[in-house]
This record gives sequence, structure tokens and C-alpha cells, in this order.
Amino acid sequence: MKRVGLLLAGCATLMVTAVAHGQSYQPRETFAPFDMGQPVNRYRSGSGRPGPDYWQNRADYEIHATLDTATQTISGTTTITYTNNSPDTLAVLWLQLDQNLYAPNSRGRLANGGSRPTGTTDGMTLDSVAFLDPAGKPVSAIPLVTDTRAQLALPKPLAPGGKATVTLRYHYTVPGAFGGRTSWGRSRDAEIYDIAQWYPRMAVYDDIRGWDTAPYLAQEFYLEYGNFDYWITVPSNMLVAGSGALVNPADVLSTVEQERLARARTSDATVMIRSPAEVAEQQAHAKTGGVATWHFRMENTRDVAFSASSGFVWDAARINLPDGKTALAQSVYPAESQGADKWGRSTEYLKDSVERFSARWFSYPWPNAINVAGPTSGMEYPGIIFDGPDDAGKTLFWITAHEIGHGWFPMIVGFDERRNAWMDEGFNTFIDVYQSDDFNHGEYAPKRDSEFAEAGGNPVDAILPLLADKDAPPILSRSDTVTEAYRHPVTYFKSALGLVLLREQILGPARFDPAFRHFIADWAFRHPKPADFFRAMESEAGEDLSWWWRGWYANTWQLDLAIVGVDQGSANPAHAAVVQVASLDKLLLPATLRITYSDGKVVDMRLPAETWIRQGKTGVAIPGSGKIVRAEIDPDHKIPDRDRTNNVWTSPSDQAR
Repeated sequence: MKRVGLLLAGCATLMVTAVAHGQSYQPRETFAPFDMGQPVNRYRSGSGRPGPDYWQNRADYEIHATLDTATQTISGTTTITYTNNSPDTLAVLWLQLDQNLYAPNSRGRLANGGSRPTGTTDGMTLDSVAFLDPAGKPVSAIPLVTDTRAQLALPKPLAPGGKATVTLRYHYTVPGAFGGRTSWGRSRDAEIYDIAQWYPRMAVYDDIRGWDTAPYLAQEFYLEYGNFDYWITVPSNMLVAGSGALVNPADVLSTVEQERLARARTSDATVMIRSPAEVAEQQAHAKTGGVATWHFRMENTRDVAFSASSGFVWDAARINLPDGKTALAQSVYPAESQGADKWGRSTEYLKDSVERFSARWFSYPWPNAINVAGPTSGMEYPGIIFDGPDDAGKTLFWITAHEIGHGWFPMIVGFDERRNAWMDEGFNTFIDVYQSDDFNHGEYAPKRDSEFAEAGGNPVDAILPLLADKDAPPILSRSDTVTEAYRHPVTYFKSALGLVLLREQILGPARFDPAFRHFIADWAFRHPKPADFFRAMESEAGEDLSWWWRGWYANTWQLDLAIVGVDQGSANPAHAAVVQVASLDKLLLPATLRITYSDGKVVDMRLPAETWIRQGKTGVAIPGSGKIVRAEIDPDHKIPDRDRTNNVWTSPSDQAR
């Protein structure tokens, strides 16, 4: 019994120490091995790279569609050639029918409390489905439609290495402003149609889940890569801007427009292709009843989208890419959006963003980057983005840079947005930060959205209320479970700030940047998961980051570093003092300890996370023999410390003065 009493007394002492020096902090918890939830195998390696047997299925599309502006409908025929590169034999194919989100009884409507979307349509109707048999003859199939998915039973199982060709006839009503990610609406002079999720799209079959058939609940997308050939038939007075390259300019553009377009391909200054005056003249003399078919082609992409209007002004300029390659930045917008302080600079913003993202991270792979001013504001697809006609100045710059930045995440690096929206939104917001700093010598720097502005412009202050919010979800939450109140703060800005802190406070740019570039290059046009990113950064940067993934991504922990004492009576003559630094909460970050001597000399010491790997309080020996008058942790306000009142120590004599 006495021995037990001694043990209990020892535990009580430890508890008192924990209260004084880190009541929440437990080193073995923070630094425990981090389970990434995804085993290493020959498909996905321990280095975070695709393994030697990594595979990915492929979907190539040929689409012929017609936009009927009288009824606001799309009707079309899509032929999908699906290649099974997996080691599995497939009995069925799964399609995504995202337009079914707008049906009255969709899961997405109920998941959003019955309030989103606010309007309804009949969804997408599959008029016919037919596979080609080995002799090339069509074999009809009856789709099994479940909410925003459709299952197609294959007439013959698809063996590894095999191809299946299916042709689908379909139609749907284009949603109005309630469409959100795709819609139509009126500008001052004409209707604008922003058309996306406009054809039956293949679901992904991968090595993690097999068929990934997460329903479309208004989160974004997860798609296979392939080549797209598509034809859009519209009224002849409409201009169509589409993903990829325009194949038949001679059929749909005037000779003057073709000449101007050729000039834009060699010009760093914006060239007007169709002016406001020409739009007005064309509308005044437009013929009714005629149609034109626009043919586009895009290779190695996961999706395509387009916009159409008879009221578009159009301008363009050359994009200069690494290795001497070029692409074309284009903007289309209604006449009322023109102006040097408005959409007249859109192409400049677009060009600069693509050039800098290409130089810093990975070269833009497609022939065009297009910014559209229309009813679908703030949405991205490969090679084309939809922004608002009223956007201007810094707002237009920021949204243009952000939306075209999605060309890298998730259009090049094919994240699963349905499940991991924090990856595409957070990664993209992260690269936005540096683009805002770079553009025109910081004309619109620093990038500050509402959370940052309300906290005085410092992101580590802006994040503090979120870190303290007991109801806030961790970053590693399924996207559909994150409510609207937390979507922006967690999915965009906590995720982005995590990368900023990883780059600037944990690894440093010299280690972070090459590792991040390698990750992008390794997974370009592939499907990485969170574990692949975590492993890639650890392997390439040479750092065990389990404590960071656990604290910032898997949990909603807070950071509180403190100076809890200074001993200036050190027995070691080489030391001026020993400063006691403590972690008082679960989250950790490396930090700077700034020492000020009585003679005015200032010395910064860098404290790694391992300072607290065995204990909550550590003595830091301060070199030299001078008197210490001040010690401060994180003096430059770089990390999100929840309580700064305990970050500073000053000598008693200095306090008395």
C-alpha cells in the first residue's frame, strides 16, 4: 500500500507539472506515428509517387450537342470509348448525371436542407443507350438511374486491357441562376449560357474504391482523363468559347476575326477580336433561324465546358510558357463589363497568372485559357473559367487567378473533389497567395479575403477563432459533411494556410518548392489521394511530418507556446541564461526565439518542433555572457499562437524601469 501511495504521489506531481507547463500537451500523442489510412503497395509507393504498377482507366469522348435558346435546352449524342487499364474484369460501367441534382427529389437537395438548389428541372434524360458489339453493331441497354448516377450493364464483361464503346442520346433543361456551377441568364444586350456538367460523364474506377460513385450533392467532381472531340450547334449570331482548341475557325469566324486572332497569338498586349461596337452592329443585323456548329478538341483532360452568347466582346493575348511554348489567354464578356478598371484587364490577369503558375510549379498543358463573364460566377473547368460580369479591380484579379489556378488543382493534378475538396481549394488558394505578391510588383498584394481582412490582414490571426471553435470540422473531413459556415474557412483557408506554414515555417522554400513540384509532376493527369501527398512531401523534403498532419489536418488543435521562466544564474560560463519554453496546447510549430541583451544586441534562435518531442517544457541555453533583458517567442508573428500574453519575458529590473 505504501508503494502504491508513492506512485500516486508521483502521478500527482506529474499532473501539477502538466497543468503548469502544458495542460493539454502530451508529446507521445502529438508525435505518435500518423496512420494515413492507405497502405503502401505496388500501385502507390511509400515515397508518395505512383507505384510501378499504378494504373488508371481512360475515357475518350465524341460529343455532338445543340443548344436550343428558345427552350433553354441541351440535346446531344455522346460516344464514350472506355479503356479498362485496371487488373479487374468489369461487369458494369457507372456514369455521372450531375444535372439530376436539380430534380425535385435529388439527394443533393435534401442534403442541403431542401434549400439548394433553389430551382428545379427534370434533370438529365437518357433517351437511348447502346453499346457496340465486336462486329460494330449497336446493342441497346437500359440504364439503371440512381439519383445522379447511372449504371450500365455491359453486354459482355470488360477484361483488363479491353475497350467498351457506348453511345448515349440525352437532353436536359439548362438551369437558370439557381444552377450555381452551370446556368444561363441575361446581360444587358443578350443571353449568356455557361454550360458545364452537360453530358453523361464516366465515374472513376480506381485502386482505392473500385467504382467511386459518391453522389453529386453540390460538391465538385472526380473524373477520368481522355481526349475530347466536341461539336456545339448554336444560333449563328452566337460566339462560343470552349475548352481546348477551336478546330474550324473558318466556318464560324469572320476573316477579320481570324486575322486578329492570329495577331493575338504573337502579342503580349491584349488584342481586341470582337469589339463592343462590332457586337452591337452584329446584333442589329443578325439573321434569325440560322445555326452554326463550333468544333473544339481538347486532349488529356478530365472535362470540357463552354459558354455562348450573341453579346460577347472578345479579346486575347499570347501566353509565354517554359521551353519556348505558347498558349492563348482569352476573355469574353458583355459590353457593359468593358473598361480598364473592369474586364478590359481580364486577359492581362489571366495571362500573367498562367505564366507565373507555369514557371513556378508546372507548365500549362493546353492551347487556351479563357475567362468568361456570365451568370455562373466563380467556377472552373479545364481551360475555361466562369466569373462575374460585375467583378472589377482587385476582385476580378483575385477571382481570375484563383479560378485559372484550378487548372493545376484539380484539372492537372486530378484530386477527388467529391471527397477531398480541401485539396483542390486549399492547394489553389495557396498558390494564389504568391501570385498576388508577384503580379505587377504586388499591385493587388497581399491576397486578403474576408477572414483575413477582419483580423487585420494577418492570416495567423484570422485562423485563431476557427482553431478555437469546438464545432469546426477537421480538414480531413469528407467534403459533403462540411457545412456552408465552415466550407470557406476550413476547405479553402485553413488548408491553404497549412501549406503556407509548411513552406515558410516548417520546411522552408528550398525544401518545400522542389518537393511540391515533384508531387505535381508525378501526379499530373493522375489521381493522388491525401496519403500520397503526405508521403511525397515527407520523402522529398526529408522530414517526418506526422505531428503536423495530425495537428493541423486530422484534428482541430490549437497552438500556445510560452516562455515560462528565465534563469540568468547558469553555472555554464558559455551561457548567458537558460530560457524555459513550453507548449501549453496540442498543436506544435517551429518558432523563433528572439533574445535581446542589455547592450542592445539581438539574437534569433530557431526552435524546431522536436524541442518538445519528449516534454512540454524545455530549457534553451542562450549563448554569450551578457545580461538578457528580453526573450520573446514568435516575435515576427508568423504562427497562429492563441495566447500572446505569455510569449514575452522581460527582466525584473527592465520591468521596474
